[in-house]
Amino acid sequence: MAPTKKVKKNAESINSRLALVMKSGKYTLGYKSTLKTLRSGHVVASVVVDVGLGKSKLVIICSNCPPLRKSEIEYYAMLAKTHVHHYTGNNVDLGTACGKLFRVSSLSITDPGDSDIIRTEEEGK
Repeated sequence: MAPTKKVKKNAESINSRLALVMKSGKYTLGYKSTLKTLRSGHVVASVVVDVGLGKSKLVIICSNCPPLRKSEIEYYAMLAKTHVHHYTGNNVDLGTACGKLFRVSSLSITDPGDSDIIRTEEEGK
């Protein structure tokens, strides 16, 4: 019984931090915009200087995201040296946690604002 309590508490923790990011930070919702923020590096003379300079600080993926999309996002995040968090709920739950009335398969946090969501993700890994 103890492990389920910890999982539930962790989910509540990530939901509250995510709500704070939605109020005070900058983020993009959706698969295409997540890939755009991961790919956005500094380009000098049509050559990417450093792939690790993407805008994204943290990527969150829902549990029912298709495997091909999930692996593509994880691959780009690895190249951009960005942490990936696998959200325990489905895309409806992630949309609700973001305070939206639609489904969200993935989101990219570019500026956490007042939230410490990035620091807690780094400690968890």
